[in-house]
Amino acid sequence: MDTVSVNLPRELIRILKIREKDFSRAVLESIAVELYREGLISLGKAAEIARISKWEMFELLASKKIPLQYYPEDLKRDIKTLKKALG
Repeated sequence: MDTVSVNLPRELIRILKIREKDFSRAVLESIAVELYREGLISLGKAAEIARISKWEMFELLASKKIPLQYYPEDLKRDIKTLKKALG
């Protein structure tokens, strides 16, 4: 994944109450969560941006009380996939 650099105020480390070494991770997670909440990206893409697993993304969203975006089309696709897998 290509990257871009952004200059952010050091004060954010204090505001977020995190260690400097955890700052990059916290920013990536915050961006991924917000984009997911706005419906701009999928859960998988959010996990990719945050550089965590899908399961960790589930946990992160749950900790922030952000509901999963799961629509009837998703259920139909999942049922189809299960039927295919089960034969």
